[in-house]
Amino acid sequence: MFKNIFAPKTVAHAHCDLPCGIYDPAQAKIEAQSVKAAMEKYAASSDADFKARAVAVKEERSELVKHHLWVLWTDYFKAPHFETYPQLHVLFNEATKLAGAGGTKGSNDVAVADKLLAKIEEISEIFWATKK
Repeated sequence: MFKNIFAPKTVAHAHCDLPCGIYDPAQAKIEAQSVKAAMEKYAASSDADFKARAVAVKEERSELVKHHLWVLWTDYFKAPHFETYPQLHVLFNEATKLAGAGGTKGSNDVAVADKLLAKIEEISEIFWATKK
């Protein structure tokens, strides 16, 4: 009896854990741009100490790219998005791998950073399409 009295009359379904305004692929993009800049500075320097610092920054920022992508993948995007955009899982998998040991963490090749930025841009386009 009490269960029926206190039961909600209307059930609301939230899209995400917090208001959607907190999610933005720009965070991953900014970190990926930092990765690319660190790679470019690495290539332009002949100072071994500077190059070591550039690699450390690049690897730290690569890890942040993965973090921001994972938050979007696991917290923002929901089943209806994956139904509408079936390529999303593969896109996120490829992007996070490009930010990992087989990608920007394990390479100083600026072309790899460009590939990562392109994947983030694809994710961003889908993200903003879902916000319309």
